[in-house]
Amino acid sequence: MNDPEVKIHDVWANNLEEEFKRIRDTVKNYPFVAMDTEFPGVVATPLGQFKSKEDFNYQQVSCNVNMLKLIQVGFALLDKEGNMPPTGDVWQFNFQFSLNDDMYSQDSVDLLRNAGIDFGRHQVEGIRMADFGELLTTSGLIVDEHITWLTFHSGYDFGYLMRSILLSELPKEESQFFQYHRKLFPCSYDLKMLLKHPGLVNAKLRGGLQELADQLKVIRKGQQHQAGSDSLLTAQTFFKIKERFFEDTWDQVAPTVEGHLYGLGNTLSSGAPFVQMTDSSSTPEPQQSSTPEAT
Repeated sequence: MNDPEVKIHDVWANNLEEEFKRIRDTVKNYPFVAMDTEFPGVVATPLGQFKSKEDFNYQQVSCNVNMLKLIQVGFALLDKEGNMPPTGDVWQFNFQFSLNDDMYSQDSVDLLRNAGIDFGRHQVEGIRMADFGELLTTSGLIVDEHITWLTFHSGYDFGYLMRSILLSELPKEESQFFQYHRKLFPCSYDLKMLLKHPGLVNAKLRGGLQELADQLKVIRKGQQHQAGSDSLLTAQTFFKIKERFFEDTWDQVAPTVEGHLYGLGNTLSSGAPFVQMTDSSSTPEPQQSSTPEAT
């Protein structure tokens, strides 16, 4: 893996088309797309009886994604060896968001503000989700089996991207969500799923993205809890794991995790019913932008 000087490009409404053009040119030779989002936390908990913990988790993802707005999306593009473009480009898209008008978790907003998010600028210069989704659709990043998406605990991340593309609410049924996911992002790996592999369990690799990177001695470039830096750290951590643990066996390991998203599908339980009666702290872990689990 090369180590160019990293340049995190902040993308706002006024340079959105220009930066997507650069991405379209770059992805032709750098088809591994690491992605992270920052969003305003989790504000809603579905109540009732669910088929499984995963079903509850999906309903929580969908109701929050449908209610809330994106704050940032980060893209880092690499080649199959984990090399960045020699220019060191990473993209960080900043969305229209108003602390006065939009819903959010106060803890999440406080964390993001402490990480350097300028909410005043987001309100004035931020990207409209519809404009982002339209350009993402023609970016060369989606609906292409030659593009590989790299993420960490990414149910919310893909949910927000999907909503920007569809310009509608996420489907009520998780099975429909996965049909969209397979169509739009035909090849994807969630590092949190990869951690369940016996080789990584035996190596005692665990925790959130930053903790995992620290265990592997992967050095962060940029600010934690900002989407550009987090997307690049996701990519570099993925390639470090692949190199250290699966150099000769990746072709056998990849099909066991490809397309799975941690906490959704059948990744946690055997389908036992799950009842959520009250909004308690004992619920299955959701990904939140304000917790170490996500970043």
